[in-house]
Amino acid sequence: MPYASKAWITKRGNLDALKGLLIEKRSFFLRLLENPVLLEHEAFSDLLWAVSHLTEELANRQDVGQLPDTDYAHLAGDIKRAYVLLVVQWVDYMSHLKTNYPYLFSLAMRTNPFDPPVSPEVQ
Repeated sequence: MPYASKAWITKRGNLDALKGLLIEKRSFFLRLLENPVLLEHEAFSDLLWAVSHLTEELANRQDVGQLPDTDYAHLAGDIKRAYVLLVVQWVDYMSHLKTNYPYLFSLAMRTNPFDPPVSPEVQ
């Protein structure tokens, strides 16, 4: 994404809410990074580092509603990096569940965070 304006970011999401959530969960992410078993999984570690970096970027800004467009573009790149890595991990996990735990996969598909109108009820 070559350029992201304040209008683009504020239309797409709430940076204040994202900042609050990431700061609230910061210690959880750091504990995950301390786990040597998880660090063996490079793709998951990359996701954790990307989320940790995004958390620090947002935490170090006083008011994410009053930033220059260049900073919004920078944050958009950080958000995209974390989101893409998150989606890849989610898809890999769904593949694992489908192969090894079809009953867990069924519920995961019925509560899919990428498909808001889904329902946990079996149709």
